[in-house]
Amino acid sequence: MTNTQAATLMIQGTTSDAGKSVLVAGFCRCLKRLGYQVAPFKPQNMALNSAVTADGGEIGRAQALQAQAAGVAPHVDMNPILLKPSSDTGAQVIIHGKAISNMQAQAYHDYKKIAMQAVLDSHLRLSKQYQVVMVEGAGSPAEINLREGDIANMGFAEAVDCPVIIVADIDKGGVFAHLVGTLDLLSPSEQNRVVGFVINKFRGDIALLQSGLDWLEQRTHKPVLGVLPYLMDLQLAEEDAIQANQTIDQDDIRLRIAVPVFSRISNHTDFDMLRTHPQIELTFVRQGQNIPAADLIILPGSKHVRADIELLRKLSWDKDIAKHLRYGGKVLGICGGYQMLGQTIHDPTGIEGTMGSSNGLGYLPISTTLQIEKQLTLSKGRLILQADVHNNDIEVLISGYQIHVGHTERETGFNAFALLDDGQLGKGQLDDKQLEKGQLEGCVSADNQVAGSYLHGMFDSPEALQQIIAWAGVNTDEVDSYVSHQEYELDRLADACMTHLDWQKIHTFITEQTYIHTNKQTNKE
Repeated sequence: MTNTQAATLMIQGTTSDAGKSVLVAGFCRCLKRLGYQVAPFKPQNMALNSAVTADGGEIGRAQALQAQAAGVAPHVDMNPILLKPSSDTGAQVIIHGKAISNMQAQAYHDYKKIAMQAVLDSHLRLSKQYQVVMVEGAGSPAEINLREGDIANMGFAEAVDCPVIIVADIDKGGVFAHLVGTLDLLSPSEQNRVVGFVINKFRGDIALLQSGLDWLEQRTHKPVLGVLPYLMDLQLAEEDAIQANQTIDQDDIRLRIAVPVFSRISNHTDFDMLRTHPQIELTFVRQGQNIPAADLIILPGSKHVRADIELLRKLSWDKDIAKHLRYGGKVLGICGGYQMLGQTIHDPTGIEGTMGSSNGLGYLPISTTLQIEKQLTLSKGRLILQADVHNNDIEVLISGYQIHVGHTERETGFNAFALLDDGQLGKGQLDDKQLEKGQLEGCVSADNQVAGSYLHGMFDSPEALQQIIAWAGVNTDEVDSYVSHQEYELDRLADACMTHLDWQKIHTFITEQTYIHTNKQTNKE
Protein backbone atom coordinates (compact mmCIF):
# COMPACT_ATOMS: atom_id res chain seq x y z
CA MET A 1 0.00 0.00 0.00
CA THR A 2 1.42 3.37 -0.99
CA ASN A 3 1.08 6.65 0.86
CA THR A 4 -1.47 7.80 -1.73
CA GLN A 5 -4.00 5.12 -0.84
CA ALA A 6 -6.81 5.30 1.67
CA ALA A 7 -7.59 3.05 4.56
CA THR A 8 -10.30 0.52 3.67
CA LEU A 9 -12.72 -0.88 6.23
CA MET A 10 -15.41 -3.39 5.25
CA ILE A 11 -18.77 -4.17 6.87
CA GLN A 12 -20.11 -7.66 6.20
CA GLY A 13 -23.31 -9.18 7.58
CA THR A 14 -24.44 -12.55 8.83
CA THR A 15 -27.53 -12.33 6.60
CA SER A 16 -29.22 -10.07 4.12
CA ASP A 17 -30.85 -7.11 5.89
CA ALA A 18 -28.56 -7.45 8.91
CA GLY A 19 -27.85 -3.72 8.77
CA LYS A 20 -24.84 -3.44 6.48
CA SER A 21 -26.16 -0.55 4.38
CA VAL A 22 -27.31 1.43 7.39
CA LEU A 23 -24.11 0.78 9.34
CA VAL A 24 -21.92 1.92 6.44
CA ALA A 25 -24.04 5.08 6.19
CA GLY A 26 -23.58 5.60 9.92
CA PHE A 27 -19.81 5.08 9.66
CA CYS A 28 -19.63 7.53 6.75
CA ARG A 29 -21.42 10.26 8.70
CA CYS A 30 -19.37 9.61 11.86
CA LEU A 31 -16.05 9.65 9.99
CA LYS A 32 -17.11 12.87 8.27
CA ARG A 33 -17.78 14.37 11.69
CA LEU A 34 -14.36 13.22 12.85
CA GLY A 35 -12.75 15.09 9.97
CA TYR A 36 -12.04 12.30 7.49
CA GLN A 37 -12.62 12.45 3.77
CA VAL A 38 -14.61 9.25 3.31
CA ALA A 39 -16.27 7.49 0.38
CA PRO A 40 -18.72 4.57 0.41
CA PHE A 41 -18.11 1.53 -1.76
CA LYS A 42 -20.03 -1.64 -2.59
CA PRO A 43 -18.22 -3.97 -5.01
CA GLN A 44 -21.36 -5.73 -6.21
CA ASN A 45 -24.96 -4.82 -5.55
CA MET A 46 -28.17 -6.56 -6.57
CA ALA A 47 -31.22 -4.31 -6.45
CA LEU A 48 -34.02 -2.90 -8.58
CA ASN A 49 -33.73 0.49 -6.86
CA SER A 50 -30.97 2.61 -8.31
CA ALA A 51 -29.80 6.20 -8.43
CA VAL A 52 -28.40 8.28 -11.28
CA THR A 53 -25.05 10.03 -10.85
CA ALA A 54 -24.17 13.46 -12.21
CA ASP A 55 -22.07 11.87 -14.96
CA GLY A 56 -25.03 9.82 -16.21
CA GLY A 57 -24.24 6.51 -14.53
CA GLU A 58 -26.35 4.16 -12.44
CA ILE A 59 -25.55 2.91 -8.92
CA GLY A 60 -27.43 1.35 -6.03
CA ARG A 61 -29.64 3.63 -3.94
CA ALA A 62 -27.79 2.62 -0.78
CA GLN A 63 -24.51 3.97 -2.13
CA ALA A 64 -26.17 7.26 -3.07
CA LEU A 65 -27.47 7.55 0.51
CA GLN A 66 -24.07 6.63 1.92
CA ALA A 67 -22.47 9.29 -0.28
CA GLN A 68 -24.91 11.82 1.18
CA ALA A 69 -23.88 10.65 4.65
CA ALA A 70 -20.23 11.21 3.72
CA GLY A 71 -20.99 14.63 2.24
CA VAL A 72 -19.74 13.73 -1.24
CA ALA A 73 -21.36 13.42 -4.66
CA PRO A 74 -22.40 9.91 -5.75
CA HIS A 75 -20.10 8.40 -8.38
CA VAL A 76 -20.20 5.20 -10.40
CA ASP A 77 -16.99 4.00 -8.74
CA MET A 78 -18.91 3.70 -5.47
CA ASN A 79 -20.85 0.75 -6.90
CA PRO A 80 -18.93 -0.62 -9.92
CA ILE A 81 -21.14 -3.71 -10.38
CA LEU A 82 -24.93 -3.40 -10.18
CA LEU A 83 -27.16 -6.36 -10.98
CA LYS A 84 -30.84 -5.63 -11.68
CA PRO A 85 -32.85 -8.88 -11.61
CA SER A 86 -35.01 -9.49 -14.67
CA SER A 87 -36.09 -13.01 -13.65
CA ASP A 88 -35.39 -15.54 -10.91
CA THR A 89 -32.22 -16.64 -12.72
CA GLY A 90 -31.20 -13.63 -14.82
CA ALA A 91 -30.21 -10.01 -14.38
CA GLN A 92 -29.14 -6.92 -16.25
CA VAL A 93 -25.42 -6.39 -15.61
CA ILE A 94 -24.34 -2.78 -15.09
CA ILE A 95 -20.61 -2.01 -14.94
CA HIS A 96 -19.29 1.42 -14.03
CA GLY A 97 -22.78 2.84 -14.36
CA LYS A 98 -23.62 1.45 -17.81
CA ALA A 99 -25.68 -1.61 -18.73
CA ILE A 100 -23.59 -4.06 -20.75
CA SER A 101 -25.92 -7.05 -21.15
CA ASN A 102 -28.46 -9.39 -19.61
CA MET A 103 -26.96 -12.58 -18.19
CA GLN A 104 -28.19 -15.77 -16.63
CA ALA A 105 -26.72 -16.68 -13.25
CA GLN A 106 -24.24 -19.25 -14.60
CA ALA A 107 -23.00 -16.91 -17.33
CA TYR A 108 -22.42 -14.16 -14.79
CA HIS A 109 -20.56 -16.59 -12.51
CA ASP A 110 -18.16 -17.24 -15.39
CA TYR A 111 -17.88 -13.47 -15.97
CA LYS A 112 -16.76 -12.68 -12.42
CA LYS A 113 -13.06 -12.48 -13.22
CA ILE A 114 -13.73 -9.57 -15.56
CA ALA A 115 -16.14 -8.04 -13.04
CA MET A 116 -13.51 -8.29 -10.30
CA GLN A 117 -11.09 -6.19 -12.33
CA ALA A 118 -13.75 -3.49 -12.67
CA VAL A 119 -14.24 -3.63 -8.89
CA LEU A 120 -10.53 -3.31 -8.17
CA ASP A 121 -10.13 -0.45 -10.67
CA SER A 122 -12.92 1.50 -8.97
CA HIS A 123 -11.55 0.83 -5.50
CA LEU A 124 -8.11 2.01 -6.54
CA ARG A 125 -9.50 5.25 -7.95
CA LEU A 126 -11.44 5.95 -4.77
CA SER A 127 -8.48 5.09 -2.57
CA LYS A 128 -6.44 7.79 -4.32
CA GLN A 129 -9.09 10.45 -3.72
CA TYR A 130 -10.22 9.78 -0.14
CA GLN A 131 -8.73 9.00 3.25
CA VAL A 132 -11.14 6.19 4.12
CA VAL A 133 -13.15 3.87 1.87
CA MET A 134 -16.07 2.32 3.74
CA VAL A 135 -17.08 -0.91 2.04
CA GLU A 136 -20.41 -2.71 2.23
CA GLY A 137 -20.57 -6.44 1.62
CA ALA A 138 -23.51 -8.29 0.07
CA GLY A 139 -25.68 -10.89 1.74
CA SER A 140 -23.50 -13.18 3.85
CA PRO A 141 -19.82 -14.13 3.38
CA ALA A 142 -20.64 -17.68 4.51
CA GLU A 143 -22.77 -18.73 1.52
CA ILE A 144 -20.79 -21.86 0.60
CA ASN A 145 -22.18 -22.12 -2.94
CA LEU A 146 -21.18 -18.52 -3.74
CA ARG A 147 -17.68 -18.46 -2.32
CA GLU A 148 -15.87 -19.52 -5.49
CA GLY A 149 -15.01 -16.41 -7.45
CA ASP A 150 -16.55 -14.18 -4.80
CA ILE A 151 -16.15 -10.46 -5.50
CA ALA A 152 -18.70 -9.08 -3.04
CA ASN A 153 -17.46 -10.19 0.39
CA MET A 154 -14.30 -11.97 1.52
CA GLY A 155 -13.07 -12.36 -2.05
CA PHE A 156 -12.81 -8.59 -2.24
CA ALA A 157 -11.47 -8.20 1.30
CA GLU A 158 -8.70 -10.70 0.58
CA ALA A 159 -7.84 -8.99 -2.71
CA VAL A 160 -7.34 -5.56 -1.12
CA ASP A 161 -6.23 -6.89 2.29
CA CYS A 162 -8.68 -4.93 4.42
CA PRO A 163 -10.10 -5.55 7.92
CA VAL A 164 -13.73 -6.69 8.23
CA ILE A 165 -16.41 -6.00 10.82
CA ILE A 166 -19.35 -8.42 10.92
CA VAL A 167 -22.80 -7.10 11.85
CA ALA A 168 -25.79 -9.17 12.97
CA ASP A 169 -29.41 -8.23 13.66
CA ILE A 170 -30.44 -9.30 17.17
CA ASP A 171 -34.07 -8.44 16.43
CA LYS A 172 -34.24 -11.49 14.16
CA GLY A 173 -33.17 -13.83 17.01
CA GLY A 174 -30.24 -16.24 17.16
CA VAL A 175 -27.65 -13.47 17.04
CA PHE A 176 -24.85 -15.49 18.70
CA ALA A 177 -25.43 -18.47 16.41
CA HIS A 178 -25.36 -16.12 13.41
CA LEU A 179 -22.04 -14.58 14.42
CA VAL A 180 -20.27 -17.75 15.54
CA GLY A 181 -21.59 -19.78 12.62
CA THR A 182 -20.55 -17.16 10.08
CA LEU A 183 -17.05 -16.91 11.53
CA ASP A 184 -16.63 -20.72 11.67
CA LEU A 185 -17.52 -21.08 7.99
CA LEU A 186 -14.75 -18.70 6.89
CA SER A 187 -11.25 -19.79 5.95
CA PRO A 188 -8.42 -19.20 8.47
CA SER A 189 -7.13 -16.15 6.59
CA GLU A 190 -10.65 -14.71 6.37
CA GLN A 191 -11.22 -15.31 10.07
CA ASN A 192 -7.99 -13.48 10.84
CA ARG A 193 -9.13 -10.33 9.03
CA VAL A 194 -12.36 -10.13 11.05
CA VAL A 195 -11.55 -7.46 13.64
CA GLY A 196 -14.80 -7.45 15.54
CA PHE A 197 -18.58 -7.66 15.69
CA VAL A 198 -21.44 -5.17 15.86
CA ILE A 199 -24.84 -6.21 17.16
CA ASN A 200 -27.69 -4.25 15.60
CA LYS A 201 -31.25 -3.37 16.71
CA PHE A 202 -31.03 -4.23 20.41
CA ARG A 203 -34.07 -3.49 22.58
CA GLY A 204 -34.01 -3.53 26.37
CA ASP A 205 -31.47 -3.47 29.18
CA ILE A 206 -27.92 -3.97 27.89
CA ALA A 207 -26.97 -5.53 31.24
CA LEU A 208 -29.12 -8.54 30.38
CA LEU A 209 -27.03 -9.07 27.22
CA GLN A 210 -23.63 -8.74 28.86
CA SER A 211 -23.12 -12.43 29.69
CA GLY A 212 -23.74 -13.29 26.04
CA LEU A 213 -21.27 -10.64 24.87
CA ASP A 214 -18.62 -11.98 27.26
CA TRP A 215 -19.19 -15.53 26.00
CA LEU A 216 -18.97 -14.39 22.36
CA GLU A 217 -15.64 -12.65 22.91
CA GLN A 218 -14.22 -15.65 24.81
CA ARG A 219 -15.48 -18.09 22.16
CA THR A 220 -14.20 -16.18 19.12
CA HIS A 221 -11.36 -14.07 20.55
CA LYS A 222 -12.92 -11.14 18.68
CA PRO A 223 -14.15 -7.95 20.36
CA VAL A 224 -17.74 -6.74 20.29
CA LEU A 225 -17.26 -3.23 18.96
CA GLY A 226 -20.71 -2.10 19.97
CA VAL A 227 -24.38 -2.85 20.42
CA LEU A 228 -26.59 -0.44 18.50
CA PRO A 229 -30.07 0.25 19.86
CA TYR A 230 -33.22 -0.27 17.84
CA LEU A 231 -33.92 3.18 16.40
CA MET A 232 -37.67 3.51 16.27
CA ASP A 233 -39.10 4.83 13.00
CA LEU A 234 -35.69 5.28 11.37
CA GLN A 235 -36.75 6.42 7.91
CA LEU A 236 -33.78 5.98 5.63
CA ALA A 237 -34.26 4.94 2.00
CA GLU A 238 -34.64 1.18 1.71
CA GLU A 239 -32.79 -0.45 -1.15
CA ASP A 240 -34.84 -3.61 -1.50
CA ALA A 241 -37.59 -4.15 1.06
CA ILE A 242 -40.73 -2.07 0.71
CA GLN A 243 -41.39 -0.58 4.11
CA ALA A 244 -44.69 -1.24 5.84
CA ASN A 245 -47.58 1.11 5.37
CA GLN A 246 -47.56 3.92 7.93
CA THR A 247 -50.44 4.03 10.40
CA ILE A 248 -51.75 7.54 11.03
CA ASP A 249 -54.71 8.98 12.88
CA GLN A 250 -57.80 8.76 10.66
CA ASP A 251 -58.77 12.32 11.62
CA ASP A 252 -55.48 13.60 10.16
CA ILE A 253 -55.86 11.98 6.74
CA ARG A 254 -56.41 14.40 3.87
CA LEU A 255 -55.31 12.18 0.97
CA ARG A 256 -55.50 8.44 0.39
CA ILE A 257 -53.05 6.94 -2.09
CA ALA A 258 -52.85 3.34 -3.34
CA VAL A 259 -49.73 1.88 -5.02
CA PRO A 260 -50.03 -1.56 -6.67
CA VAL A 261 -46.85 -3.59 -6.06
CA PHE A 262 -45.68 -5.19 -9.30
CA SER A 263 -43.53 -8.31 -9.41
CA ARG A 264 -40.57 -6.27 -10.70
CA ILE A 265 -41.36 -2.96 -9.03
CA SER A 266 -38.42 -0.57 -9.28
CA ASN A 267 -37.42 2.58 -7.44
CA HIS A 268 -40.08 2.26 -4.76
CA THR A 269 -38.12 4.91 -2.83
CA ASP A 270 -40.17 7.31 -4.98
CA PHE A 271 -42.88 6.90 -2.36
CA ASP A 272 -40.87 7.56 0.81
CA MET A 273 -42.04 11.18 1.10
CA LEU A 274 -45.65 10.11 0.62
CA ARG A 275 -45.35 7.19 3.03
CA THR A 276 -44.01 9.38 5.83
CA HIS A 277 -46.27 12.39 5.23
CA PRO A 278 -48.39 12.96 8.38
CA GLN A 279 -51.56 13.69 6.37
CA ILE A 280 -51.31 11.00 3.68
CA GLU A 281 -52.45 7.42 4.02
CA LEU A 282 -50.38 5.42 1.53
CA THR A 283 -51.26 1.78 0.94
CA PHE A 284 -49.00 -0.64 -0.92
CA VAL A 285 -51.42 -3.07 -2.58
CA ARG A 286 -50.05 -6.61 -2.68
CA GLN A 287 -50.88 -9.35 -5.13
CA GLY A 288 -54.19 -10.95 -4.25
CA GLN A 289 -55.61 -7.69 -2.89
CA ASN A 290 -58.00 -5.33 -4.63
CA ILE A 291 -57.02 -1.71 -4.98
CA PRO A 292 -58.94 0.00 -2.17
CA ALA A 293 -60.94 3.22 -2.39
CA ALA A 294 -58.46 6.07 -2.74
CA ASP A 295 -58.11 9.62 -4.02
CA LEU A 296 -55.03 8.78 -6.09
CA ILE A 297 -53.65 5.57 -7.59
CA ILE A 298 -49.96 5.64 -8.53
CA LEU A 299 -48.55 3.02 -10.89
CA PRO A 300 -44.85 2.63 -10.01
CA GLY A 301 -41.83 1.83 -12.12
CA SER A 302 -41.18 -1.70 -13.34
CA LYS A 303 -38.15 -3.60 -14.55
CA HIS A 304 -40.43 -5.75 -16.75
CA VAL A 305 -43.25 -3.53 -17.99
CA ARG A 306 -45.02 -5.90 -20.37
CA ALA A 307 -45.02 -8.76 -17.85
CA ASP A 308 -46.28 -6.47 -15.11
CA ILE A 309 -49.13 -5.02 -17.15
CA GLU A 310 -50.25 -8.58 -17.82
CA LEU A 311 -50.03 -9.24 -14.08
CA LEU A 312 -52.08 -6.08 -13.49
CA ARG A 313 -54.83 -7.46 -15.74
CA LYS A 314 -54.62 -10.94 -14.22
CA LEU A 315 -55.18 -9.45 -10.76
CA SER A 316 -58.11 -7.32 -12.12
CA TRP A 317 -56.32 -4.15 -11.08
CA ASP A 318 -57.26 -2.69 -14.47
CA LYS A 319 -60.92 -3.01 -13.48
CA ASP A 320 -60.16 -1.38 -10.13
CA ILE A 321 -58.47 1.51 -11.93
CA ALA A 322 -61.41 1.95 -14.33
CA LYS A 323 -63.86 2.02 -11.41
CA HIS A 324 -61.62 4.50 -9.57
CA LEU A 325 -61.68 6.85 -12.57
CA ARG A 326 -65.46 6.56 -12.98
CA TYR A 327 -65.79 7.82 -9.42
CA GLY A 328 -63.58 10.84 -10.20
CA GLY A 329 -60.27 9.61 -8.79
CA LYS A 330 -56.85 10.50 -10.21
CA VAL A 331 -54.18 8.16 -11.61
CA LEU A 332 -50.46 8.92 -11.91
CA GLY A 333 -47.88 6.69 -13.61
CA ILE A 334 -44.14 6.90 -12.99
CA CYS A 335 -41.68 5.50 -15.56
CA GLY A 336 -42.96 1.97 -16.31
CA GLY A 337 -46.31 2.95 -14.82
CA TYR A 338 -46.40 5.89 -17.23
CA GLN A 339 -45.79 3.53 -20.16
CA MET A 340 -48.64 1.27 -18.98
CA LEU A 341 -51.10 4.17 -19.11
CA GLY A 342 -50.51 4.60 -22.85
CA GLN A 343 -51.83 2.83 -25.93
CA THR A 344 -49.10 0.27 -26.67
CA ILE A 345 -45.74 -0.99 -25.42
CA HIS A 346 -43.44 -2.49 -28.06
CA ASP A 347 -40.39 -4.63 -27.35
CA PRO A 348 -39.12 -5.50 -30.85
CA THR A 349 -35.77 -6.92 -29.72
CA GLY A 350 -36.79 -8.68 -26.51
CA ILE A 351 -35.01 -6.28 -24.15
CA GLU A 352 -37.26 -7.24 -21.23
CA GLY A 353 -37.97 -10.80 -22.29
CA THR A 354 -40.03 -12.15 -25.17
CA MET A 355 -40.21 -9.98 -28.30
CA GLY A 356 -43.62 -8.53 -29.03
CA SER A 357 -46.12 -5.86 -28.11
CA SER A 358 -48.66 -5.32 -25.36
CA ASN A 359 -51.70 -3.11 -25.17
CA GLY A 360 -51.53 -0.40 -22.57
CA LEU A 361 -54.44 0.75 -20.45
CA GLY A 362 -55.28 3.38 -23.06
CA TYR A 363 -55.68 6.43 -20.82
CA LEU A 364 -52.90 8.54 -22.34
CA PRO A 365 -52.20 9.33 -26.04
CA ILE A 366 -48.72 7.79 -26.01
CA SER A 367 -46.97 4.69 -27.35
CA THR A 368 -43.65 3.32 -26.10
CA THR A 369 -40.93 1.32 -27.81
CA LEU A 370 -38.27 -0.30 -25.65
CA GLN A 371 -34.76 0.39 -26.94
CA ILE A 372 -31.36 -1.02 -26.07
CA GLU A 373 -29.77 2.18 -24.83
CA LYS A 374 -30.90 3.21 -21.37
CA GLN A 375 -31.73 6.83 -20.61
CA LEU A 376 -29.91 8.00 -17.48
CA THR A 377 -30.32 11.69 -16.71
CA LEU A 378 -30.74 14.09 -13.83
CA SER A 379 -33.59 16.44 -14.73
CA LYS A 380 -35.01 19.70 -13.48
CA GLY A 381 -37.53 22.20 -14.74
CA ARG A 382 -41.02 23.52 -14.14
CA LEU A 383 -44.05 21.45 -13.23
CA ILE A 384 -46.95 22.38 -15.51
CA LEU A 385 -49.46 19.89 -14.17
CA GLN A 386 -52.65 21.86 -13.60
CA ALA A 387 -53.84 21.50 -10.02
CA ASP A 388 -57.51 21.21 -9.13
CA VAL A 389 -57.03 23.24 -5.95
CA HIS A 390 -54.03 25.52 -5.98
CA ASN A 391 -52.80 28.95 -7.03
CA ASN A 392 -51.69 28.14 -10.56
CA ASP A 393 -49.90 31.46 -10.92
CA ILE A 394 -47.16 30.16 -8.65
CA GLU A 395 -44.25 28.65 -10.57
CA VAL A 396 -43.43 25.22 -9.19
CA LEU A 397 -39.97 23.81 -9.80
CA ILE A 398 -39.46 20.07 -10.07
CA SER A 399 -36.39 17.85 -10.20
CA GLY A 400 -35.68 14.15 -10.35
CA TYR A 401 -33.91 11.51 -12.39
CA GLN A 402 -34.81 9.43 -15.41
CA ILE A 403 -33.78 5.81 -15.77
CA HIS A 404 -35.57 3.89 -18.52
CA VAL A 405 -35.19 2.08 -21.84
CA GLY A 406 -38.48 3.30 -23.29
CA HIS A 407 -38.79 5.85 -26.08
CA THR A 408 -42.26 7.35 -25.79
CA GLU A 409 -44.06 9.00 -28.70
CA ARG A 410 -46.84 11.43 -27.84
CA GLU A 411 -49.68 12.60 -30.07
CA THR A 412 -49.77 16.25 -31.06
CA GLY A 413 -51.77 18.60 -28.91
CA PHE A 414 -51.12 16.66 -25.70
CA ASN A 415 -50.85 18.27 -22.29
CA ALA A 416 -47.41 17.90 -20.74
CA PHE A 417 -46.51 17.04 -17.16
CA ALA A 418 -43.39 19.22 -16.90
CA LEU A 419 -41.17 21.55 -18.88
CA LEU A 420 -37.59 20.49 -18.24
CA ASP A 421 -34.37 22.51 -18.26
CA ASP A 422 -36.35 25.73 -18.56
CA GLY A 423 -35.13 28.54 -16.40
CA GLN A 424 -36.14 31.48 -18.58
CA LEU A 425 -39.43 30.73 -20.34
CA GLY A 426 -42.46 32.54 -19.06
CA LYS A 427 -45.88 31.12 -18.44
CA GLY A 428 -48.36 30.61 -21.19
CA GLN A 429 -48.76 28.45 -24.28
CA LEU A 430 -45.98 25.96 -25.00
CA ASP A 431 -45.03 26.18 -28.65
CA ASP A 432 -43.82 23.66 -31.27
CA LYS A 433 -40.23 24.86 -30.94
CA GLN A 434 -40.13 23.76 -27.34
CA LEU A 435 -41.64 20.41 -28.35
CA GLU A 436 -38.96 19.88 -31.01
CA LYS A 437 -36.24 20.51 -28.43
CA GLY A 438 -37.69 17.75 -26.27
CA GLN A 439 -38.31 20.06 -23.34
CA LEU A 440 -41.83 18.81 -22.70
CA GLU A 441 -41.90 15.77 -20.44
CA GLY A 442 -44.69 13.38 -19.54
CA CYS A 443 -48.33 13.56 -20.49
CA VAL A 444 -51.67 14.52 -18.95
CA SER A 445 -55.06 13.37 -20.23
CA ALA A 446 -57.47 15.90 -21.69
CA ASP A 447 -59.81 15.53 -18.70
CA ASN A 448 -56.89 16.06 -16.27
CA GLN A 449 -57.64 12.78 -14.48
CA VAL A 450 -54.61 10.77 -15.62
CA ALA A 451 -50.96 11.83 -15.76
CA GLY A 452 -47.64 10.15 -16.38
CA SER A 453 -43.96 11.05 -16.19
CA TYR A 454 -40.52 9.48 -16.40
CA LEU A 455 -39.33 11.51 -13.40
CA HIS A 456 -38.32 9.45 -10.39
CA GLY A 457 -38.00 11.48 -7.21
CA MET A 458 -40.73 13.93 -8.24
CA PHE A 459 -42.14 14.02 -4.70
CA ASP A 460 -38.85 14.93 -3.04
CA SER A 461 -39.32 18.69 -3.48
CA PRO A 462 -41.92 20.12 -1.06
CA GLU A 463 -43.29 22.52 -3.69
CA ALA A 464 -43.71 19.85 -6.36
CA LEU A 465 -45.22 17.49 -3.81
CA GLN A 466 -47.75 20.16 -2.81
CA GLN A 467 -48.73 20.79 -6.44
CA ILE A 468 -49.19 17.09 -7.24
CA ILE A 469 -51.26 16.62 -4.09
CA ALA A 470 -53.34 19.62 -5.12
CA TRP A 471 -53.82 18.04 -8.56
CA ALA A 472 -55.25 15.05 -6.70
CA GLY A 473 -57.82 17.42 -5.20
CA VAL A 474 -56.65 18.43 -1.72
CA ASN A 475 -54.23 20.69 0.10
CA THR A 476 -51.87 19.46 2.80
CA ASP A 477 -49.37 21.09 5.10
CA GLU A 478 -45.92 21.54 3.60
CA VAL A 479 -43.22 19.13 4.78
CA ASP A 480 -39.43 19.25 4.66
CA SER A 481 -37.60 18.26 1.51
CA TYR A 482 -36.50 14.66 1.05
CA VAL A 483 -32.85 15.67 1.40
CA SER A 484 -33.53 17.50 4.67
CA HIS A 485 -35.53 14.54 5.94
CA GLN A 486 -32.72 12.12 5.12
CA GLU A 487 -30.14 14.46 6.70
CA TYR A 488 -32.10 14.41 9.95
CA GLU A 489 -32.29 10.60 9.91
CA LEU A 490 -28.59 10.24 9.08
CA ASP A 491 -27.72 12.42 12.03
CA ARG A 492 -29.94 10.29 14.29
CA LEU A 493 -28.09 7.22 13.07
CA ALA A 494 -24.68 8.83 13.50
CA ASP A 495 -25.51 9.96 17.04
CA ALA A 496 -26.27 6.34 17.95
CA CYS A 497 -23.10 5.08 16.28
CA MET A 498 -20.95 7.70 18.02
CA THR A 499 -22.45 6.76 21.39
CA HIS A 500 -22.53 2.98 21.17
CA LEU A 501 -19.49 1.98 19.07
CA ASP A 502 -15.89 1.71 20.27
CA TRP A 503 -14.29 4.45 18.17
CA GLN A 504 -10.91 4.07 19.81
CA LYS A 505 -10.63 0.55 18.39
CA ILE A 506 -12.19 1.54 15.06
CA HIS A 507 -9.70 4.39 14.76
CA THR A 508 -6.82 1.93 15.05
CA PHE A 509 -8.21 -0.17 12.16
CA ILE A 510 -7.99 2.97 10.02
CA THR A 511 -4.69 4.49 11.12
CA GLU A 512 -2.77 1.20 11.05
CA GLN A 513 -3.36 0.88 7.30
CA THR A 514 -2.06 4.12 5.82
CA TYR A 515 0.13 7.16 6.15
CA ILE A 516 -2.37 9.61 4.74
CA HIS A 517 -3.83 10.83 8.00
CA THR A 518 -1.13 13.46 8.38
CA ASN A 519 -3.35 15.33 5.90
CA LYS A 520 -6.45 14.84 8.01
CA GLN A 521 -8.93 17.68 7.76
CA THR A 522 -8.69 20.24 10.52
CA ASN A 523 -12.36 21.21 10.53
CA LYS A 524 -14.42 19.17 13.00
CA GLU A 525 -18.16 18.96 13.14
